Amino acid sequence: MKQSLSILFLAVVMMLGFANTATASTNTYAAAATATTIIQDAAPDADDNKTFHQVLKQRFIEGGPVFMSFVLICLILGLAIAIERIIYLNLSTTNSKKLAANVEDALRSGGVEAAKDVCRNTKGPVASIYYQGLDRADESVEAAEKAVVAYGGVQMGQLEKNVSWVSLFIALAPMLGFMGTVLGMITAFDNIETAGAMEPALVAGGIKVALLTTVFGLIVAIILQIFYNYIIAKIDSIVNDMEDASITLIDILVAYKNNKL
Repeated sequence: MKQSLSILFLAVVMMLGFANTATASTNTYAAAATATTIIQDAAPDADDNKTFHQVLKQRFIEGGPVFMSFVLICLILGLAIAIERIIYLNLSTTNSKKLAANVEDALRSGGVEAAKDVCRNTKGPVASIYYQGLDRADESVEAAEKAVVAYGGVQMGQLEKNVSWVSLFIALAPMLGFMGTVLGMITAFDNIETAGAMEPALVAGGIKVALLTTVFGLIVAIILQIFYNYIIAKIDSIVNDMEDASITLIDILVAYKNNKL
């Protein structure tokens, strides 16, 4: 809950900041475009001296602050959720073989309560599943197995929490870019209709906006897709580890019940 509130607070602050930036950029868009044209005509080599940040800022303004801000918000929110998930998943990774050995030793020396203490002192979903199984070990092996399976589903839901939002932003960013493309082309054809003649200068601005919004949308989608694939691969790895550990726990409990430890 605290993680979700932190992400929401961060998103609201960033959205307010970029909303103010977009408003200011809209008011100065015409002046910036005119100044850029004059500078390019007077000093053709000026672009060579610009930093990456300056070029990116210029392209952002040229692409139109409204749609570019929405694309940027998708990137910020997507990265915030992805980074939170990566940190959570890395903290959830457990050495299941070492945990199983410790639980087995604890069962042999101190019984179920000692094994539960080992699980309490270990972080991660595997330790939580072990604890639930051991908590019902006094009833029967079947009851422990059902508890492990049921709680494994709960832990899987925790691992996949908020991941669907990242996939939403992956789909939304290029869609917003394509929408900016369509509107830029409409603007270009409106300029042609108003002038009554086909001149390159009339359509260049609209086409430029169309291409920039598309490029930025695709870049955001590519960046988030890389993080998304890493998160999915990490979740699959942890889930497989949970399944293997669950089988190991049942085997340990069967041996404990049969006094074979």
